[in-house]
Amino acid sequence: MPDQVRKKRAIILFNLGGPDGPEAVKPFLFNLFNDPAIISLPNPFRFLLAKLISSRREPVAQEIYAHLGGKSPLLELTQDQANALETSLNDLDDGFDNRCFIAMRYWKPFADETARAVKAWGADEMILLPLYPQFSTTTSGSSVKDWKRACRDAGLTVPMKTACCYPTNAGFVNATADMVREGYEKAQAENKGVPRLLFSAHGVPKAVITKRNDPYQSQIEKSAQAVVDQLAIPGLDWLVSYQSRVGPMEWIGPSTEDEIKRAGQDGVPLVIVPIAFVTEHSETLVELDIEYREIADHLNIPVYERVRTVCSHPKFIAGLVNVIHDTQTALDAHGVDSDSAQTRGWWCPDDHVCATAKQPGAA
Repeated sequence: MPDQVRKKRAIILFNLGGPDGPEAVKPFLFNLFNDPAIISLPNPFRFLLAKLISSRREPVAQEIYAHLGGKSPLLELTQDQANALETSLNDLDDGFDNRCFIAMRYWKPFADETARAVKAWGADEMILLPLYPQFSTTTSGSSVKDWKRACRDAGLTVPMKTACCYPTNAGFVNATADMVREGYEKAQAENKGVPRLLFSAHGVPKAVITKRNDPYQSQIEKSAQAVVDQLAIPGLDWLVSYQSRVGPMEWIGPSTEDEIKRAGQDGVPLVIVPIAFVTEHSETLVELDIEYREIADHLNIPVYERVRTVCSHPKFIAGLVNVIHDTQTALDAHGVDSDSAQTRGWWCPDDHVCATAKQPGAA
């Protein structure tokens, strides 16, 4: 198709972000805890609390990132995904000139910078693609809300449609199953018992689920079930758990740490699967690989095998291509996102449960 008739379509990939050096750790933490989706207090209380928490947590966070060379690998890995997705989309030759942009929530590149870049490129349409397979107000919801603000500030007004979630997308599920099968077979090869599969996701306070009608936990369970179904291992011992708990609030459970301890009591090999993360970062490379492994070793767990994230697995990238296609179809058939309703009008494969989630305000 001639270049002059191809519509420019910007694909905006959302992710958490991470510090790009030791000096960025504290401001990264402040940005995280100053997000009303994370701490839903009004200002100035949230601002002051974010200052306090980021100051207190900085030493621990610095130690965590020291294991990773002083910075997060998240941006580079996300850029690899963006490059692979852009290539796959443009290979379709379906009338779109696609360019993938990255907008991180808590560190560079921020939404404001990316929105200006999209406007400068001259995009005709936008597809918003959170790199979170499962929707939560604390992740995808917060990123999309901030993106719409950045678009208003930049004067970027082209039509947009959001892919809210894809917890059972075939590409994501099949790529994960490939990685899990490899890890499971390695654990089996140790001949130290039948492995237990532990799908570990980032936890959230229980109030996020109950008070916001947030579908995150139910979608995590759907993702895990879909992977188990794809594996089709008879009598598979598996469950879902949640990691990274902080603070005194009640969090959804069971906790990954508690389940590691139970595996120690049961004397079973353990295969850990990060089910909510599609890129490696501190929670996989440090929390799962170092901190939880130390607990497992202390408990004499016979095997501790951590499955890699899908990253740029070809099946996962192909799954994202399908998500873009379905979102584009919804954009063409039903119109654009409403700027006044943060979660309405999104493309959603999960019965639009995300449309009922209550996104906190920015007071």
